[in-house]
Amino acid sequence: MTKHNVFLLSLGCSKNTVDSERLMAQAEACGIVFTETAEEADMILINTCGFIQDAKEESIITTLAAIEQKGEGAIQKVFVMGCLSELFRKEMKEEMPEVDGFFGTHELPEVLAAIGASYREELYDHRSLLTPPYYSYLKIAEGCNRGCSFCSIPKIRGRYQSQPIDQLLREAALLQQAGVKELNVIAQDISMYGFDTEGKSMLNDLVLQLSDMAFDWIRLLYAYPVNFPLEVVETMRKRENICNYLDIPLQHCNDRILQSMNRGINKQESIQLLETIRQKNPDIRLRTTMIVGYPGETRKEFEELLEFVETTRFDRLGCFAYSHDEHAPSFALNDNVTPEQKQKRVKKLMELQEEIDTENNSHLEGKTLKVLIEDIEEELAFGRTEYDAPEVDDECILTIEKVPVTEGSFCMATITDSSSYQLIGRVGI
Repeated sequence: MTKHNVFLLSLGCSKNTVDSERLMAQAEACGIVFTETAEEADMILINTCGFIQDAKEESIITTLAAIEQKGEGAIQKVFVMGCLSELFRKEMKEEMPEVDGFFGTHELPEVLAAIGASYREELYDHRSLLTPPYYSYLKIAEGCNRGCSFCSIPKIRGRYQSQPIDQLLREAALLQQAGVKELNVIAQDISMYGFDTEGKSMLNDLVLQLSDMAFDWIRLLYAYPVNFPLEVVETMRKRENICNYLDIPLQHCNDRILQSMNRGINKQESIQLLETIRQKNPDIRLRTTMIVGYPGETRKEFEELLEFVETTRFDRLGCFAYSHDEHAPSFALNDNVTPEQKQKRVKKLMELQEEIDTENNSHLEGKTLKVLIEDIEEELAFGRTEYDAPEVDDECILTIEKVPVTEGSFCMATITDSSSYQLIGRVGI
């Protein structure tokens, strides 16, 4: 069998990244080589994202560029897999006949066969990391049962399926052996972990066992606000290696919009949940995500959201303009907020959050924090605190001052200055 050189483009979220890493480990075991550039490869494989319009467009543009390279004879074959292919396989086949194969989100053996490899069950836990070696993601479940009106993930990924704890611990051990120090626990919804298999939340049990493995940092991402097990917040407070950080996407605060979104929670319940979390762990930093421009969102409802964000003072916040997805239930609604209005609302909300971030960060000045070093340039080191997740949150810029540090190491740093998205300091106490 011919052994191919493959250039893999993994687009979208961290959950997609894990899928790509599983594929790479399986393929490499069969002799496939993954290249740094397309020029070195004879095949291009694209793992697509299909969640919001911008992500869809990026996936399509990337695929068209690969088709062009094939047409020029630079590569032999192009394959497309992942979320966009799961949703639009028929349409993409018609529009892009030059692509040699389209695969959905549950066809790993078929993708491997297409690139000249075979699936081996004994390698299920193995991954070839696309992240830097010191941090990685642990995907604890697949799919989602929530049925949020704006979201097509249940259609793309199927029903919620928790991964067995023993399998996750084996996978975590392999990551640790590979040098991972920061483990980011992810799923479409970590709050539901265990409900489908045990009839109750098993998230705290899993987190405790991961903590016992002595990772330096364990971080929790993507917790749905309904059914979130609050005992995890207390565990976070008690266990030093569990980051005082929780990503809990709320999406909105207005009761009418939350009901239309099918979120299963209202504004007052959201407020009570956040207050309880902060009472149980005063040092916690909360990240959330909001959607603006949802069908029918009035100016008054948007202003209510602004007031909610200003009052709640989230430590980190991301914002998306509503994307009218034909595979999501909300497609039946009238998408009556113009694109221009959506973008203005995104801008206004993020400007407010920037002010909040500036104030929140200023409270860290004069404190000494543990920092994970990610890059070094001459006399400066760039890193993150436990309050910042990879790729999406603030960075810490440190003067090294003759203290030896290396990429992927931890150090103590004194914060001397700050801005909305940066902490400035120096290594050493």
